[in-house]
Amino acid sequence: MPEWTQLIRDVPDFPKPGVVFKDIMPVLGEASAFAAAIEAMARPWQGVPIDAVLAIEARGFLLGAPLARTLGVGLVPLRKPGKLPGATLEQSYALEYGSDALVVQAGALAPGKRVLLVDDVLATGGTLLAARALAQQLGAQIAGASVLMELTFLNGRARWTDAAPLHAALVV
Repeated sequence: MPEWTQLIRDVPDFPKPGVVFKDIMPVLGEASAFAAAIEAMARPWQGVPIDAVLAIEARGFLLGAPLARTLGVGLVPLRKPGKLPGATLEQSYALEYGSDALVVQAGALAPGKRVLLVDDVLATGGTLLAARALAQQLGAQIAGASVLMELTFLNGRARWTDAAPLHAALVV
């Protein structure tokens, strides 16, 4: 197992009782670990035609920006409602501990652009599916998705029925 993975810590009962939160902040705080994690996320996408990374708020921003830089592509943020100016598109989704929504600026991408969806954790898959729906509303083609870690016991990958590849740098 790569060394950077040892820095991820479990925080029990956050954000609510019964949930074990995966805290990636120690990975981000250690320069070599952060670089290794981004490299692990980028590796399968080197040479794949991608026009932009669609990074999911909030921890997906922390990974998506350096990943976009590494891949030499643009970044489109997928935000929480009320955070973006102008006309927006919105997609609601269920979480393992509630519900939420993602928003993107209308026209953030020209139709037909190839995108990579980026988030920190694949849990139940709801957030990633909402991101995919927003990308499709923009007229984008899904090149794939890249997450820092996948929590297999929540079976989120089973919901990823897209033909595009889904890569997890760490599977737990």
